[in-house]
Amino acid sequence: MAAPIDFYFDFSSPYGYFASTRIDALAAKHGGEVVWRPILLGMAFKVTGGQPLPTLPLKGDYGKHDMARCARYYRIPFRIPTQFPVATQAPGRAFYWAADQDPRKAKALAAALFRAYLVEDRDISNPEITAEVAAAAGYDRQAVLAALKSPEVKERLVKETQAALDRGVFGSPFVVVDQEPFWGMDRLEQVDKWLATGGW
Repeated sequence: MAAPIDFYFDFSSPYGYFASTRIDALAAKHGGEVVWRPILLGMAFKVTGGQPLPTLPLKGDYGKHDMARCARYYRIPFRIPTQFPVATQAPGRAFYWAADQDPRKAKALAAALFRAYLVEDRDISNPEITAEVAAAAGYDRQAVLAALKSPEVKERLVKETQAALDRGVFGSPFVVVDQEPFWGMDRLEQVDKWLATGGW
């Protein structure tokens, strides 16, 4: 692989969570690596006119059914949270703060935040909850809380999201490989083939 895979996701996205459990192994199969890039879907919705899936008539009910079915199919622990979706500024900021220190450790933090929200039903939009999850993952709780309030860290998440939008990213999960965009968990099989064949 000439360049790493870019993996864009929002922490409130079940499909983003499902993809997060598979994307690194998929890349490793082809000798590659993945750069994880959390974004704020709310910013994307302002551009696309979209709305959170659970709020949409008919489509929202189907989405919840499909999420549970996908989790069973891929054997991924999952439960629809009591509050769904939630704002994801806190986990997004925590991730980028952690990634600047150690990208690999930050991925473990992201996985823990996904589990906290989409398995344990903990509201990661609350900075205190995000800090608790980060502390359990080995980070200093007070340092995390301070980072979440930092203007530089806040701006980092906004800039990362804007850079994603400028690149054409609008959903979660969204994978870019060799400048080729793939939207959705159900496109991972195509990503796999693209990496194996060099594209079509």
